[in-house]
Amino acid sequence: MTLPARKTALDTNSFQRSSALKLASRVDQIKPFQAMEILKATGQLASAGEDIVAMNIGEPDFTAPERVKRAAIGAIERGATQYSDARGLPSLREAISQHYRDKFDITVSPNRVVVTAGASAALLLACAALVSDGDEVLMPDPCYPCNRQFVSVFGGEPRLLPTQASNNFALDPTTVDDAWNRRTAGIILSTPSNPTGCSMDGPQLATLLSAVAKRGGFAIVDEIYQSLTYDHAPTTALAFDDNAIVVNSFSKYFGMTGWRLGWLVVPEFLVPSIEKLAQNLYICPPTISQHAALACFDAETLEVLEQRRLEFQRRRDYIVPALRSIGFDVPVIPDGAFYIYAKCTAVNHPSAANSMDFAHALLHQARVAVVPGTDFGTEQANSYLRFAYSTSIENIAIAIERIRSICT
Repeated sequence: MTLPARKTALDTNSFQRSSALKLASRVDQIKPFQAMEILKATGQLASAGEDIVAMNIGEPDFTAPERVKRAAIGAIERGATQYSDARGLPSLREAISQHYRDKFDITVSPNRVVVTAGASAALLLACAALVSDGDEVLMPDPCYPCNRQFVSVFGGEPRLLPTQASNNFALDPTTVDDAWNRRTAGIILSTPSNPTGCSMDGPQLATLLSAVAKRGGFAIVDEIYQSLTYDHAPTTALAFDDNAIVVNSFSKYFGMTGWRLGWLVVPEFLVPSIEKLAQNLYICPPTISQHAALACFDAETLEVLEQRRLEFQRRRDYIVPALRSIGFDVPVIPDGAFYIYAKCTAVNHPSAANSMDFAHALLHQARVAVVPGTDFGTEQANSYLRFAYSTSIENIAIAIERIRSICT
């Protein structure tokens, strides 16, 4: 049966009207996420039959542990699939509260815990609650690129402050204090960091949080790689400042990336505002994922996760000297996450002076996907590439040899 001509005409007119619609000005402020653009190109090459070693996306090759998967299936089978409270299941908020007691020996009331639809939703809620039009928000350069976009979406202005490898790419309190002005509302940082894999130690973090508090600003601290630390025990901003807004996630350490589940810890006075925003923006976090996440804190699951953490450390210890042997400068051995932020300008390749060009060369010539430093800021960004060692050590070895073959 053919469609009536009138229907076709309506469809055409609808398309013409849509193409002429005026986009909101905020869209122009949002820059493409290069890691995802490279993922798209990687997918196209893979679809054409090319064998690509993907070291571009920060996604563990380990998926959710068995007990977590079984908990999700159990929730489905017993019909526990309806909306939860906008702040998340009370049982999961209590489990997260207990996690802070067990791991950091600090008390965090379950009432201050807000389970979210991934750490991205947590960051969006925090920015929606705290960033007003024209507010300036300070963050380190380099940093996770979406943090800048979250601020821009809510009318704020992200301001990147250069960091140095000699200081583990951490925000310096003096630099923050000097940069602070009447429009500055607060800071956003991550520790361990994406893209550098470097953590702020306790004294560093405490001093920075104190400097921000004295200015009356907010501090949003992204701790999604917190449990993926290798050379020291992890820490939390909540140990130094009870008013810090802390973001965490079930994606990285717990291996639940596609389950879209994270959490916020906020001061008591912020809870009603955050809850109201969550109710309106996405109703509640995914219920099945929440029931599954309860199994993350079982002793059996934690044992599996610790073995995985040790495997990530083994990969780090392999890739750092391997990259250096090709000519990459790894100025700081990362102590967390699963990233290497490597300076590429001394590598023997025609494109090495420009990280974007070099990233494309590695993809198309060596079939290795990495992310250019320009995704993460402006400070020496053309000189750096980010390698994610969230793939097997066998794949890392293949990638190293492929890169070596076009760089010597």
